[in-house]
Amino acid sequence: MTETTDPDCLFCKIVAGEIPSQKIDENDDTFVFMDINPATRGHALVIPKRHTQDLTTIDPADLAACAQMAQQIAVRAKSQLHADGVNLLNCCGEVAWQTVFHFHIHVIPRYVDDTVRLPWIPAPGDAAEIAAAAEALRG
Repeated sequence: MTETTDPDCLFCKIVAGEIPSQKIDENDDTFVFMDINPATRGHALVIPKRHTQDLTTIDPADLAACAQMAQQIAVRAKSQLHADGVNLLNCCGEVAWQTVFHFHIHVIPRYVDDTVRLPWIPAPGDAAEIAAAAEALRG
């Protein structure tokens, strides 16, 4: 792994041990620690050790490593914390609620009685707008 860090990045400082964290796990490519502003009990963050700003810039191998680690943490949340479910959340860009600009996946254990809610109200969309967006995304 090529070491790439941003000296001003909060998460890079956590990986380097310059800022304390409640570390859960790590491997050659990823680092996992507890979120200090948790949505629920056991809310963890999975990050690549190499600095990258967000989902649009992360190396595909680092993304795969983070996804695999997030899966492992989700399994542990269900088995060790007895979570009823798990949400994975990534925020890409300030308008999408990203506050730390180092790619990360939130692993949020869910419990029947928690207070976490969907950030939007699902409702049928405009068929023409959906089709136009699909066409644009194809390519």
